[in-house]
Amino acid sequence: MNAQTKQLERERLLKVAQEYRQKGYEVIISPRQEELPEFLKDYRYLPDMIVRRGEDAAVIEVKSRRSMMSSASNFKRLAEVINAHPGWRLELIMTNPDDEFYSYKLEDSLEADEIKSRLQIAKQLTNNYPEAAMLVIWSLAEATLRLLLEHEGLMLQKLESPLHLLKLLATEGIISQTDYQLLVNNFQSRNAIAHGFKTTSLTINSVLELIEVIEQLLNLLNADSTA
Repeated sequence: MNAQTKQLERERLLKVAQEYRQKGYEVIISPRQEELPEFLKDYRYLPDMIVRRGEDAAVIEVKSRRSMMSSASNFKRLAEVINAHPGWRLELIMTNPDDEFYSYKLEDSLEADEIKSRLQIAKQLTNNYPEAAMLVIWSLAEATLRLLLEHEGLMLQKLESPLHLLKLLATEGIISQTDYQLLVNNFQSRNAIAHGFKTTSLTINSVLELIEVIEQLLNLLNADSTA
């Protein structure tokens, strides 16, 4: 683990600790062996933090995506041990840029008329700046997917990843398999662009196809609302 990653994990850990203290929890950061619950003392494991309040207790780990990938099997076994004890749970907190995404509120998502307006602006970027257009248009695609789920009565309790939304919509038959695959392919292109990688799959036509799918889905919403 490099120093920057370690620092990010530490900063997030301290922030989470403060949040728990404000909720009235007893917080132990980097607990010693003797401060562990009995069922963990023989596990040869020291967690990042333990919090307790009444009958509610949690073992908390703050990890970057990279460190999590290198120890995924260990966390699976750890979760089984902790969850087997009533009142205890394992809470895994990831430190990566996507964390900010989950701080947004569903009610602040764009509405259909806002999506349509921004889509017209994004179209103007397509011919000369397809990469920039893709970033804008994909954000409008995500907002449209959330509207579709709400329209079909599949209310979300929290923000979910784009792939989760797509799988749910396809499974429920709300979008076709053709549209599902097109959206997945464009999501992969969007990720490559957003993280500074080249993508040979992005063309002006692929951006225009994505725009067409979004417009069709929005028209479906309008047709149902005026029926």
